[in-house]
Amino acid sequence: MKKLTIIPLISALVLTAAVGSALGDGHADKDMAAAIKARKAQMTLISHNMGILGGMAKGQIEFDTARASAAAESLASVARLDRSLLWVEGSIQGDVPDTRAKAEIWSDAAGFEKAATGLETAADGLVAVAGQDLAALQAAMKAAGESCGVCHKAYRGPKN
Repeated sequence: MKKLTIIPLISALVLTAAVGSALGDGHADKDMAAAIKARKAQMTLISHNMGILGGMAKGQIEFDTARASAAAESLASVARLDRSLLWVEGSIQGDVPDTRAKAEIWSDAAGFEKAATGLETAADGLVAVAGQDLAALQAAMKAAGESCGVCHKAYRGPKN
């Protein structure tokens, strides 16, 4: 009689473990998908603000100190979002959908962090000059553009 009681109990425990594992994996997948979505939103906001500032620097958008300052402040804020929440290990292009993140983000974490703080520094430079004049903005945009390029070349994969 004890064998009959133990077999259903073991089956129930195995089933519970399997379901719990599947639910846990599903939760992890949702967390990773949310992180990828959030970092893509971060990149969209960076691109939007860089577009405003770059457009002014190139003479495509009329230079306006208030708008330039607002875009620079927004850029600086967005660049400082906590990377540990956005760049979840394992969210690599080819392993998961909807990302261009290369494995080097994690295998060269120090280099990635240096590139990310380079954007923060460049954004601070834009904040410092955006309200001054067009020439100052143009000079600071060069460093900001270079900081984007450094990161994209090393840590962003090709479009699929």
